[in-house]
Amino acid sequence: MSKLETDPLPGADRLDLPDRPRRLRRLDSLRRLVAETRLTVDSLVYPMFIEPGSDLERPIEAMPGQSLLSPDRAASLAAEAAALGVPAVILFGRPRFKDETGSDAHSSDGAVQEAIRRIKDTTPELTVITDVCLCAYTTHGHCGILDGEQIDNDRSVAAIAEVALSHAAAGADLIAPSDMMDGRVGAIRQTLDDSGHPDTAIMAYSAKYASAFYGPFREAADSTPAFGDRRSYQMDPPNAREALHEIELDILEGADIVMVKPALAYLDILAAARQRFDIPLAAYNVSGEYSMVKAAAERGWIDEQRVATEILTAISRAGASIIITYWALDFARGH
Repeated sequence: MSKLETDPLPGADRLDLPDRPRRLRRLDSLRRLVAETRLTVDSLVYPMFIEPGSDLERPIEAMPGQSLLSPDRAASLAAEAAALGVPAVILFGRPRFKDETGSDAHSSDGAVQEAIRRIKDTTPELTVITDVCLCAYTTHGHCGILDGEQIDNDRSVAAIAEVALSHAAAGADLIAPSDMMDGRVGAIRQTLDDSGHPDTAIMAYSAKYASAFYGPFREAADSTPAFGDRRSYQMDPPNAREALHEIELDILEGADIVMVKPALAYLDILAAARQRFDIPLAAYNVSGEYSMVKAAAERGWIDEQRVATEILTAISRAGASIIITYWALDFARGH
């Protein structure tokens, strides 16, 4: 018999503690009862990649579990999302053709516009959000119209507002400009109001950083820049105060929801935005964050479901009321 068994530590049986936090951790049901952050499917948005055609579903190699979908297939998957309780989807489009100005982005019969109509016809209760940008539609892969090798901000804003209008006319509920051009939220709001769509809301990518976490998405959307990068218009990762300034500008221009993107490396930005602003705050759990977990899970290094839930909980805990995530359907099926 050991000495510890015969001679307990002095005072070990009579600790007089004012508080014992472990009491509330004993049972799973008790932990659930006192949870400070409650992650539910109600806060999740599922992204979908739309390409022209019909009856098409092509797996995206860099994003296991995700596919390029034709509008009809997108409508079927959107109906499944709604049946699982997911309240919204966000659509990203591929064009029929690319040109210098991304003109196919505002075509009334483009893949995204057709997908909007099909989804609203089959699942009208589902909120349809559309990403508005030119990068996937231009030959150069940048988010606006070029003047030489520089973005012409104001010409780009006019084109982006035209794309937003085409989405609203097709039935989109929320317009989400992701280009990071100065003044685009105000221009979209004015265009929508003047064209008979005052109830179409705007979810602005307000603090979108020039991040290395977007790599898998660029394969999916075929939107890698042909030259240079996007650091002249997307935010510089070291900057935090600038993010709050960008968010404030978008709110003043008429944004109904603001967003921080990516999520995991910018939880401090989310928390600061939540403390300062009262409007709904979204965060994008981006492709690189998703694909890294998938790759590790495929090798058996981590438990994907637990890690994904922990990531989404962290994003919610930091202050996001809306989370765009490729795990939305998996989370809904598991809960």
